[in-house]
Amino acid sequence: MPRHPNPNRLTLIAALLPLVLAACATNKPQADNQEAQAVAQQTVQAVEAAASAVPSPATPVARAATAPEEKLDVLLEDNLNPGEKVDLDAPKTHVDLWARMRAGMAMPELDNDLVRKAEDWYSSRPDYVARMTGRGSLYLYHVVEEVQKRGMPMELALLPFVESAFRNDAQSSAKAVGMWQFMPATGRDFDLKQNIFRDDRRDVLASTKAALDYLQRLNKMFDGDWQLALAAYNWGQGNVSKAVARNQKAGLPIDYDSLRMPDETRYYLPKLQAVKNILMRPEAFGIELPAVANHPYFLSVNIDRDMDVARAAQLAELDEDTFRQFNPSMNKPVILAASSGQLLLPYDNASTFVANLEKYRGPLASWTAWVVPRTMKPADAARQVGMNETGLREINRIPARMLVTKGSTLLVPRTAERDRDVSEHLADNASIGFAPDVPPMRRVTLKANKGDTVASVARRYRLGTTQLAQWNRVSTKATFKPGQQVVAYVREGQQLAAVEPSSATSKSSSRSTKSAKSATSGKVTKVASSAANKPAKGGAKTRSAKVAASEGKGARTVATKTALR
Repeated sequence: MPRHPNPNRLTLIAALLPLVLAACATNKPQADNQEAQAVAQQTVQAVEAAASAVPSPATPVARAATAPEEKLDVLLEDNLNPGEKVDLDAPKTHVDLWARMRAGMAMPELDNDLVRKAEDWYSSRPDYVARMTGRGSLYLYHVVEEVQKRGMPMELALLPFVESAFRNDAQSSAKAVGMWQFMPATGRDFDLKQNIFRDDRRDVLASTKAALDYLQRLNKMFDGDWQLALAAYNWGQGNVSKAVARNQKAGLPIDYDSLRMPDETRYYLPKLQAVKNILMRPEAFGIELPAVANHPYFLSVNIDRDMDVARAAQLAELDEDTFRQFNPSMNKPVILAASSGQLLLPYDNASTFVANLEKYRGPLASWTAWVVPRTMKPADAARQVGMNETGLREINRIPARMLVTKGSTLLVPRTAERDRDVSEHLADNASIGFAPDVPPMRRVTLKANKGDTVASVARRYRLGTTQLAQWNRVSTKATFKPGQQVVAYVREGQQLAAVEPSSATSKSSSRSTKSAKSATSGKVTKVASSAANKPAKGGAKTRSAKVAASEGKGARTVATKTALR
């Protein structure tokens, strides 16, 4: 990022030089976290004193002379401090953000074998730590600002390193998503929208706000104990509450070390402590942290029209992958103004985007939303919207052998007839549903013979035992009464006939043969056609507690909650 000469830096350097030399003298591998924190606090205080002694420019430096001044004034406001303009040359921006974080640590220190184990794991993987901290450097300022504004311990700003290695595209086997690893239900509880167009669990600002709201709630629930709050963030508040109650009933301590908990949760805080130790004394572990400046890395730009992701990246003069690093919540190749209403862009690219948008005269979006008027085959829907079936399936993720149900929202190309931006209601509530694409079925009834069971009838007519039981709402081991009507479904045009039993059948072979003959001679009664089988009752869902995030093609798979076990 370009910098402009500023004579006030000499004053800042003069104030910081003695402290930098002191830090070099004391920050040895043997120095403990308290010494590192004291040096960091002195550094931050010196920077603040120098900043207050040096007058700041009245207005920020404009980065794009072609953009209107009034546009830039709005553009260069800090996302987290509305109304406050960003000045990259202000003295306070030159403090190392890592020093600011060191100065804000406030949680009790952990020192045990699990911490040593986690330290060894990280320090033996410097390339992994470099990638993790490099990603984190894009978002850390915003996390640190939020943590400090709320008066929370700065250790919490390190939590995404443990949860997801600061990957906003991380997804666990248990469906936890984003750099803070929100489960779907918890995300909805904290107003993180999740639909076919967006997933706010991946949004940097929205997910950070939600995570800190959640942690504050947990801290209050556990009487200000941040260690228990973090255990609940990992294990669930109900589980920690039960563990606390169990210890209270047994007259045992209720601190983090005394509770009975899964190994993953037992290891959760030691991993966070290990990351903290590396941050406090990186040279002691052979780790080099990237420089992170104390100012926003990205800004928000409001948009009032739908816009293709590719077009927005082009206007910002970014490649699409980099653009998505800052706007990862978008699930489709179009950005809906009614949904998010803003883009996050690096500082200079934000100015470039506004300038290029002012000059751009072409169409901004080539996609829009279409609500399916009736349950349809994908091929029929594709013909109706003027695209090929393969393209429709791919962009809307329609599985094979499925119909799209009535009321579903599909992303389709814009045409002269469909050129409106997507409405706010649709942008926030769009969903898609599917139904099996099976031939029409008709309902038939069979008459049970004496001694017939679900299994024997299913075997006789070559039907599935489980399916036959579901159709008749009985168990697979049920017995039918003689003459009872048994319901089955067959494809249109299919004739249901009994199968002659083999000589190896049970003693009831002759009875089965007799009943089969009677069934084929007219005792199969046709009833009115039915459109579909009755659905089976669903079972309760379970979820794993393990979280995994991939480190990229050819790299080691990193378990973001169990990586160090």
